[in-house]
Amino acid sequence: MRSGAVIWKDCFWMRAEMKKIGILGSTGSIGTQTLDIVRKEKDLEVVSLAAGSNVSLLEAQIREFRPQIAALWEERAAVELRARVKDLPVRIVSGMDGLLEVSTVEDMEVLVTGIVGMIGIRPTIAAIEAGKDIALANKETLVTAGHIIMPLAKSKGVRILPVDSEHSAIFQSMHGENRARVEKILLTASGGPFRGKSREALADMTVEDALNHPNWSMGKKVTIDSASLCNKGLEVMEAKWLFDVELSQIEVVVHPQSILHSAVQYADGGIMGQMGVPDMKLPIQYALFYPDRRPMEIGRVDLCKLGNLTFERPDTDTFCGLALAYRAAERGGSLPTVFNAANEKAVALFLDQKIRFLEIPELIEAAMEAHRVTENPTVEEILAAEAETYEYIRLKGGE
Repeated sequence: MRSGAVIWKDCFWMRAEMKKIGILGSTGSIGTQTLDIVRKEKDLEVVSLAAGSNVSLLEAQIREFRPQIAALWEERAAVELRARVKDLPVRIVSGMDGLLEVSTVEDMEVLVTGIVGMIGIRPTIAAIEAGKDIALANKETLVTAGHIIMPLAKSKGVRILPVDSEHSAIFQSMHGENRARVEKILLTASGGPFRGKSREALADMTVEDALNHPNWSMGKKVTIDSASLCNKGLEVMEAKWLFDVELSQIEVVVHPQSILHSAVQYADGGIMGQMGVPDMKLPIQYALFYPDRRPMEIGRVDLCKLGNLTFERPDTDTFCGLALAYRAAERGGSLPTVFNAANEKAVALFLDQKIRFLEIPELIEAAMEAHRVTENPTVEEILAAEAETYEYIRLKGGE
């Protein structure tokens, strides 16, 4: 149990001051970094946790943070976890029903959606309907269902607080400003490990090459997405919904140093941006305590030592995943779902060394061209488009 923090029910006098949070994807990168913040900030209480199949790590998290409820996606893993923590007053659940329970705990205030994939859509909707603020780290939720999520959040008076570093920077750059005066968003990209390389050079790039990101420490899938610029394409779609702007108002700018995390240009020509060291704990903590800025023991940017900040336009001929993302977003409907699902499966094939790096955008484009678009898709239609695309890539990629 954490020293200095009251967690169990025998100390009600302190519980009223605690901000109660739930975490989807607690054993992943965003989840573990969120828990690092909980360890430091003694007025945060974890009431629910969810993970995929990592029984040992989730057990350790349960023993340290003592949530009311915890979920594992796989029932077999949940059975094992239930046996391991039978000495604790925590309820273990599984599957989608389990995720929905974890996302709607009665006294929870903020749900951190660090889960990967479209599996996060239903729990996010359930949390919004239950009046929970969302610390959003799950790109797929808005990429595929932004037309559902954002109106619902507005109708319920729920805040969508971006955790992704670029969207957090945009959010911070708009704080206190008249959003009607936004001229354009400058969405920065590091360029990934392959920045400046030709298509000929990319043809021989290995999985190890693609995972060697120069600035950020992230999960494998996101790191590959950064190498292909597909991640930036997903972020463009996400920004459209988060900030209610047109695609023509979102400009991707390659910034190799990853110090300016993004910026906003206003009608008078002024640019407001957010700078800082590349550390995901900063946007996570900002989302958890918004609008407060808590002290953080992370590195500081020394502009004089840094010397130069450089910017350049993305090479969308070589890294055509970004151009495909804009095309999917412009067409809308179910096509962003196809882009996302095709990319997800193509990246998995690449990580398994079944396809080459340049085949990732080729498979995405083929799936997009084969798809018959559904306008304003329901959640069920979104999931059906995902399943259809998974099967298409499975057959096309020779899985």
